Parts: sequence; structure tokens; C-alpha cells
Amino acid sequence: MRVTIYTDGSSRGNPGPGGYGVVLLYVDVQGTEHRRELSAGYRQTTNNRMELMGAIAALEALKCPCEVELHSDSKYLVEAFNQGWVQNWVRHDWKTAARKPVKNPDLWRRLLRAMKPHRVSYIWVKGHAGAQLNERCDELATSAADAGSDALLDDDGFAS
Repeated sequence: MRVTIYTDGSSRGNPGPGGYGVVLLYVDVQGTEHRRELSAGYRQTTNNRMELMGAIAALEALKCPCEVELHSDSKYLVEAFNQGWVQNWVRHDWKTAARKPVKNPDLWRRLLRAMKPHRVSYIWVKGHAGAQLNERCDELATSAADAGSDALLDDDGFAS
């Protein structure tokens, strides 16, 4: 099955309350088009963590192996795969080329696990440039970040 995913992350302050938004699009075996939206907000996090969480949530929501086209306005996310950074980080025990610890290794590991059953290609889309599905993800992410504190989750991997 082929799935098109759009994701976005948001943080009100960096760090601060944050959220992610996801739109998944696919056609089932009967030819019916489907659209699913996901979002969640967190009390204290960063924009980059929410960008990663959007991709993770989308891939973890898939119920069978898929060919995935994942669109994101996060160069942090897209270039990590398209430039081969993640493979180098894994090979060098989660250290950057400058031998410094990679930021957000908990989420990078989780994302790699979520990707495992799928063939994923990452496509960068310019944010806030009128791309309808990217704008919808931004609305979902910011709404989730702005939810009342009772509705926000804890980002257990976030360290201030």
C-alpha cells in the first residue's frame, strides 16, 4: 500500500509547550480514498522533538508494511535521512561528525524502529508557503500545543 504523509511540529517557546500534527492519505484495496489526522500536545518540549514525534506517530499508526512518502517542513528531519546523517550517527554510536552527542537520540531510535517495516522517502516542503496539507498539519500542531495544561502530555525524553 502507498501512503502519503504530511507532518509538522510546533513549540510555543523553544523549549515550551509543543505539539505535532499529521495528515495521512491512502487508497485502500477497494479504491476508496482515506484521510486520517493525528495530533498531540506536550507540556514541555522543543520544536525539533515535535517534528520527530509527528513522523513517529504517523509511521506507528500504519497497520501493515507500506511505501511511504513523508512530507515535512523540517530540514532537521528530512536532511537527517536524505543526507545520510542518521546512518552515520548509528555507525558512530550516536555521535555527530564533530564527535558530540546527537540531540534527541531517544526519538531518532524510535523513528528508526517505526520505519523498519516500511519503505520511507522523505520530502522537504517549504513551511508557511501555502501548501494546503502542510498548513493543516501546522494548525493541528499549534492547536495541540495550545490545549489546556490538563490535555497536554509529558515528553518523558525531554531534558531541559
